[in-house]
Amino acid sequence: MIDKKFADRFAHDWIDSWNSHDLNRVLSHYADDFEMSSPFIIQFTGEPSGTLKGKDNVGAYWSKALALIPDLHFELVTTLVGVDSVTLYYKGHKGLAAEVFHFGADAKVIRAYAHYAL
Repeated sequence: MIDKKFADRFAHDWIDSWNSHDLNRVLSHYADDFEMSSPFIIQFTGEPSGTLKGKDNVGAYWSKALALIPDLHFELVTTLVGVDSVTLYYKGHKGLAAEVFHFGADAKVIRAYAHYAL
């Protein structure tokens, strides 16, 4: 079970990592073989499933996104706690967004789903 203290610590470090544009720090939150699903994956990579697997693939996608959006900045609205997941609700460059993070036994993200108010 994830507790509020862990969720808040994760949320603030994740937001700070993105706002510093430090891709290695962002990726440090994830397991090596994690899966990421986002409607923007389709747009930026052409992957029709909207899902990428592994740090190398997701890291390449995020590297492109950071290059295309040099002023990327997230503002945390709230953190929601689940059994083995955390949802971050935040303001991003295109408006409101929510990301659901599922954690493995080592407290690393194994699966993430991004949702946007498009």
